[in-house]
Amino acid sequence: MYKREDYQRAAKVIQSHTSLRPAIGLVLGSGLGKLAEGFSERVVVPYEGIPGWPVSTVEGHRGNLVIGEFAGQIVAAQQGRAHYYEGYTMGEVTFPIRVMKELGIHSVLLTNAAGGVNRRFQVGDLMLLEDHINLPGMTGANPLMGRNDEALGLRFPGMSQTYDRRLWQRALQVAQEHDIPLHSGVYFGLSGPFFETPAEIRMIRALGGDAVGMSTVNEVLVARHAGLRVMACSGITNRTIDTVDTELETNHEEVLEAGEVIVPRLTTILKGLLSNFPV
Repeated sequence: MYKREDYQRAAKVIQSHTSLRPAIGLVLGSGLGKLAEGFSERVVVPYEGIPGWPVSTVEGHRGNLVIGEFAGQIVAAQQGRAHYYEGYTMGEVTFPIRVMKELGIHSVLLTNAAGGVNRRFQVGDLMLLEDHINLPGMTGANPLMGRNDEALGLRFPGMSQTYDRRLWQRALQVAQEHDIPLHSGVYFGLSGPFFETPAEIRMIRALGGDAVGMSTVNEVLVARHAGLRVMACSGITNRTIDTVDTELETNHEEVLEAGEVIVPRLTTILKGLLSNFPV
């Protein structure tokens, strides 16, 4: 188990690279790392140079922490994340969120690539997480298992108000102003690393899931445990397959390709949100 000193050590190394002190954290999922290329005064810190920070092994995750100015805010952005399915522990997967807290970050905005379970969703759409179902976490695979460190957060964090309503409402307003398709719905988190069977997709839909993916929910859990404000957004990179009577098959290449459509839309929404950030 990590101790607070581990997160503080990583934060000090990051701070040694720049005088900028970020207040907002971004987690950029598969194919979405290009968003951080638009920062000004940007400083790039490779994950390999941060003690304890997990290095992503998945294509589309560049493996850098980028700190810079974006839409009037000082932001720290993860160009890619680590996943449980890569063989990391839950503590390693969520290590960056704890470090963000030590950096002085008060709000974290997470993004991911997700499959559209809701039949109304199209590839390239965005979905704000209104709520989530953390199936692995509910059955024992979550980063809060084990002894609780009161210096990091409460033993039993409440999750009924997980996603900040003011951030959520402001993002919807920005999307409407720019005529960007932005849904809200329930994200169904699974462990991966495989795309779901048709029967599993039908089950997820029946249980209330609108989008499905292999990340985010445990980072959100730790962020709320740490007292951070949270907003999360899924880029719909593929339509899920709910029948065996088809020749179609989901693959990671189409996930990355959809990012080319999603990044400009997501950039517009985040710029609008950050330039008038709800306090």
